Amino acid sequence: MKPILFLAIMFAFCSTSFSQSKAELQVAKAAEQFRLALVSGKQADLEKCISNKLSYGHSGGLVEDKAAFLEKLTSGRSDFVTIDITEQTIFIQHKTAIVRHILNATTNDAGKPGTVSLKIMLVFVKQYGRWVLLARQAVKH
Repeated sequence: MKPILFLAIMFAFCSTSFSQSKAELQVAKAAEQFRLALVSGKQADLEKCISNKLSYGHSGGLVEDKAAFLEKLTSGRSDFVTIDITEQTIFIQHKTAIVRHILNATTNDAGKPGTVSLKIMLVFVKQYGRWVLLARQAVKH
């Protein structure tokens, strides 16, 4: 086999094996929209991303429903100033997606500046043609 042809085949194989499926790209976009909504703290932005049945677990063990989650973020009691995501993985089975990543953030909870580093698991479900957050669990990193 000629070297150029061999390299072309290897490149095609490598780029295909590392590319994301359409569903994975949609879930990645939903996760990014959720990250941006957390930083904005605006109720309308947050509500677009989450399920009515949201279960939101904090690293300290507190679990909130949708109403408590929204109240805490929109009131400023929990305030993400910046959020950086690394090491993200996505696994999809049918209409359920698990997203895992490391979250590093600066916060200003109730006016008190801070930082946080967490390992996060997000569970998205596909409802009415779009991916929404059903559950989130954090552990300290």
